[in-house]
Amino acid sequence: MRSNPLTILLRPFALLYSFIVQFRNALFNRRVFRAWKSPIPVVSIGNLSAGGTGKTPLVDWVVKYYLSIGCKPAIVSRGYLRESKGVQLVSDGQKVLLSSREAGDETAMLAWNNPDAIVMVANKRKKAVMAIAKRFTERGPSVIILDDAFQHRQIDRALNIAIINAAEPFVKAKMLPEGRLREPLKNLSRANLILLNKITDREQANIIIKELEKTGRPIVQARLKNGELVCFSGEFQTSDEAILEKSQNFLAFAGIASPESFLDSLTKEGIHVAAHHFFKDHEPYSANKLHKVRREAEKRDLSIVTTEKDYFRMLGRPELIRIITTRACYYLKIEPDIFEGEAILKSMLNAVVRKQPDVIMSKGTTPSRFSKWP
Repeated sequence: MRSNPLTILLRPFALLYSFIVQFRNALFNRRVFRAWKSPIPVVSIGNLSAGGTGKTPLVDWVVKYYLSIGCKPAIVSRGYLRESKGVQLVSDGQKVLLSSREAGDETAMLAWNNPDAIVMVANKRKKAVMAIAKRFTERGPSVIILDDAFQHRQIDRALNIAIINAAEPFVKAKMLPEGRLREPLKNLSRANLILLNKITDREQANIIIKELEKTGRPIVQARLKNGELVCFSGEFQTSDEAILEKSQNFLAFAGIASPESFLDSLTKEGIHVAAHHFFKDHEPYSANKLHKVRREAEKRDLSIVTTEKDYFRMLGRPELIRIITTRACYYLKIEPDIFEGEAILKSMLNAVVRKQPDVIMSKGTTPSRFSKWP
């Protein structure tokens, strides 16, 4: 089999990158570099590959789980491609304070979907954790969730969750920039729990699980399912049933790592996509790009549908929303469906907060409330 010339060209860079990553990890493993111990327990959720694992819906699920059992979570993220600088409070657990331009689209989405959670962004996550601990002393969080932090080793964590995309090649995966891996697969040994996400092919999933079992870590299995289809152009119909009853044709657009999975989700929802425009993951939207989307939708008499993340990316610039909302516009929410190992995941999440003296336990396993909270 002939090798791709581009692959051959990128391989030396992948080897160099792999060496740098392994050398850095060795310094942490040998405690030359030491992880900082947070005064608040930390749960890290991240992945080995560069995007497309369905991490954000899982972070959202963990936040909602902690809220459901009476815990106060805080989310710390770098706020990828945000326009703000330094440490910024996105939400104080009562009000969202920054736009998606200032916080980053995914971080803003997490803040709006979890109004009771504290959310902070910073290039240096340690500074964000320290700022949270200092600012929220009376009604502070019981757990901090580090978003996309598997490679971030400067902060010690009580629970380290690694997410693997079941839809991607696993055994023969390559390092960046030749492939999509941020670090070698053997480094999954750092995880306390591995979550295999986006499972659609049972045979492929079983092959990956067989490899993952070599780590000796608990394996949780999940897939993504469609949530609510939300209208964000006010004068048009808002219910899923009304949309499908009229058999509308749609133009889909998105700037995400796995646009094909978005199309699959729309097909499962019974939505007919007559045209689509895909942009790079996290690519900033411009007026010209969205005018192009709207013109094609008008020309072909199509409604418009996008992802929830893309909606929040545009929300930071209301003038962009106004360009396309001359048509009926919707975004599709995506939720995780954890169908194997949910009890293990919840047990490990419970164990993180169970060690705290402020947690009052009920039935021996689940934190029921915090004495600091009314």
